[in-house]
Amino acid sequence: MQSQDVAPRHAPATAAPVGAEQAEAALVEHYPRLVRLAYLVLPPGPGRSRRVLTAHALAQRALPRGRKRPAVLPAQAAGRTDDPGYAYLRGRVVRAALEAARPRTGLPRLSQLPPPLPLVWGLRLFPRSGGADALALDQRLSALSAPARAAYVLRGLEQLSDRDVREVLEAAGVDDPGGALASAKSVPAEPGLLASPEFDPCALQARPTDLARRRQHARAALAAAAALAVCGVLVALPGGGWGPDGAAAPVYAENPAAEAALDPGRLTRVSPTAWQTSARTDFSVWPARGPLTGDTALLRRALAVWARPGGTVRISATPGTATGGPAGPPQLLYAGEVDTARVVLLYDGLRVARYAEPRDGTRGAALDFARVDGATGAGASALVLGRADGNVRYLTAPWVRKAAQRDLTKPQAPARALAMTDGVTAPLASPALRAGACTSWTVLQLTAGPSGTQVVGDLGELVPAHLTTGRPGAPGELTGAARLRTWAPFACSLAAERSAGIRSVNAWAYAEQPLPDGSGDGAWVCTRAETWRGDGTAALAQFRTPGGATGAVVAKATDVPACGPRDPHVLAGVLWKSAGGHWYLLAAGGPGTASVAATGGVTASARGPLLVAGATRGAQAELAGTLADGERIAGLH
Repeated sequence: MQSQDVAPRHAPATAAPVGAEQAEAALVEHYPRLVRLAYLVLPPGPGRSRRVLTAHALAQRALPRGRKRPAVLPAQAAGRTDDPGYAYLRGRVVRAALEAARPRTGLPRLSQLPPPLPLVWGLRLFPRSGGADALALDQRLSALSAPARAAYVLRGLEQLSDRDVREVLEAAGVDDPGGALASAKSVPAEPGLLASPEFDPCALQARPTDLARRRQHARAALAAAAALAVCGVLVALPGGGWGPDGAAAPVYAENPAAEAALDPGRLTRVSPTAWQTSARTDFSVWPARGPLTGDTALLRRALAVWARPGGTVRISATPGTATGGPAGPPQLLYAGEVDTARVVLLYDGLRVARYAEPRDGTRGAALDFARVDGATGAGASALVLGRADGNVRYLTAPWVRKAAQRDLTKPQAPARALAMTDGVTAPLASPALRAGACTSWTVLQLTAGPSGTQVVGDLGELVPAHLTTGRPGAPGELTGAARLRTWAPFACSLAAERSAGIRSVNAWAYAEQPLPDGSGDGAWVCTRAETWRGDGTAALAQFRTPGGATGAVVAKATDVPACGPRDPHVLAGVLWKSAGGHWYLLAAGGPGTASVAATGGVTASARGPLLVAGATRGAQAELAGTLADGERIAGLH
């Protein structure tokens, strides 16, 4: 269950004193938000579990001592909140978090000692893992100073004005509030992400600590001596103390299957020629590739981190993908250096896991998961090895003979050949990393032996999405001038499907409609995105006027069968303004639509799949259609 941390509503400022009872009531009501505030201001260095506990400790110690009325602070007026108790506690939490983040020199005074943490025995607690956007924001915030982080959070999470932010920082003892505010503005505002579960230290995941060692109470003295010896070895190791498991957490299971899954010597390695004789075209026949497949230490770290990711490991997963360890020894797909990282790709029959660590250590290790159950053919034709500098590199299936890149928005431009070395492509532009206006959309075109040519696109996940075109239930590969022209105006709509666990996207040109002013025909296309997990599918009806560079999304629905193999029908409409200034309702159904009717703001009907009716600006209408067999369909919305 996610915690609720709704901020107090805004009202004129008040400078009334705050009593202990009022502060206690504010703490009870707004505790999750105060803990989130402390968590975001604290530095990420000590690890997420300790950061969570420290945030709770700071919020719990924000109450005034004794029953006396605390002095009125300038920060109470900041934020224009009608709850001075909350404003008072917020100021104390910010001050305490900044003090905790300040580097120490010499012996601290009693007031500077860190607060005692809440007691949690046998568990490590941390917020749920976030997506790429949340991870990127956390990294950007970690690069800021503590006062700048506080300013960013006060502006984004608390929605305070710049003047109020300065008042809170001044009351918290910040020497240069203006400089902190300027630094905070260098990071793009993401209020939605700050309020997301990824930064909620009250909605936590729990993992056990070292259970095996805790069972050995009878041998406590020997365990302590062993621990001291291990610590001495770790201090002597380079790079901050690598152990054989790198960034993994301590071992907590003594299970033969689990231990086998951690043994790099038991990794499944498929013969390089297995795919040539197998009837399967999935990841199970991919051979192990890459120059580091014999690096036992790297493979051991990858397996250990997958089974027990430590608190500093960045974890991401496509929606609906489990992040637990493998049930047994997984299959090795790749191990090698990609740009500035060492990368290992592993497959356990249901998921692909990508482990990446910097070349010079394990700090900053990342673990990404993608669900691939049922993947075959084009769905198992490529995996993302890494992204850097706006580009992406792929590892292609062993049956891929040639690779090329093409701009999906320019169907007339030829595909450009892409070099491959042992299945690894040269870098190509990744639309998943691009911000701002969409002017191009680069995709990967693969030529394979048994399955011809396929086109896949990077949507920000490990497995690229398979792009097709044609009637639902019988789509075709994206080859040939006509099919490329179908996709071109709607390529940029793929941005709406980033990081959504998309397996494939099909574009179906289901109707062309003569415009009432005689200026040409409008094109109707339905794009449907299927997911790996099954639910979360999205159907978009898009309309493009003659000569228009891009299409416009006029209707969108999720988790509906329309425009898909189970229901290969669609009906959508749009209000359109002619060059002469007249407004019309245009509606179109797919093949097999016998009649279309509109009710509400526009009342009209027509035989066949097309409807044109005069309308007024802003009119709203409900669409309904009848198929040739008498079945009724509703408009997509």
